[in-house]
Amino acid sequence: MSLKSIWILPIAALLATSTAPQPATGQAWQCKAPANLSRPVPEIAKPNEVRRTPVAGYMLALSWSREQCRGRERDPEMAIQCNGNIGDFGFVLHGLWPEAAGPDYPQWCRKASVLSRKIVADNICMTPSVQLLQHEWAKHGTCMARKPETYFGAAKLLFQALTFPDMNRLSRQGEKDGLVTAKVLADAFADNNDGLPANAIRVQTNRKGWLEEVRICLDRKFKPEACPAFAKGAPEKAQIKIWRGG
Repeated sequence: MSLKSIWILPIAALLATSTAPQPATGQAWQCKAPANLSRPVPEIAKPNEVRRTPVAGYMLALSWSREQCRGRERDPEMAIQCNGNIGDFGFVLHGLWPEAAGPDYPQWCRKASVLSRKIVADNICMTPSVQLLQHEWAKHGTCMARKPETYFGAAKLLFQALTFPDMNRLSRQGEKDGLVTAKVLADAFADNNDGLPANAIRVQTNRKGWLEEVRICLDRKFKPEACPAFAKGAPEKAQIKIWRGG
């Protein structure tokens, strides 16, 4: 299934219903949910953090796991993602976020239930952190869906539809000639995904120029669209470095 073909699926209608399909996990070929997953702890927003601004679009945020895990392979809080026991991750889903017409995106719209172990297990290979799954549901998902199954089902459909560029090649190319820029990476994503324009992509780096995230801007029908001016990202000409791990 391609990203373009996903548009014909009723994702917007799916978010209005109480259930969602459960596609295979994002990296099922190398990842299997552990049997002893814990349940997350509740996350409750402070009153001044609640924002119920109208939804004008969405953003799909993809974290580059190799950079997240660098030096944290033995960090207990990052164990599932970084110790290699359930998989060697490349891109993982940070989250599917509702966006507003300006920078004040909606968040913490309703009190969030604690995710069941089944929901965690169904999505841990896409977002390999028990507590991050809870956080994304509480902060973002409650502004989009009535039930977490629906929210994560929509996120998984979008995540599964992506074809990722050869990050190993891009990493080595950057080391060789130093010519891998934010635009080069955005173009690589666009070239690998029919109908995804490069201007719908924002690249996030840390202060030292290492890739941290790729974010895709979507309209209200979940179709990629040019990112608004307030969407932050590295300048097109900014050189980026991609950590391969090891």
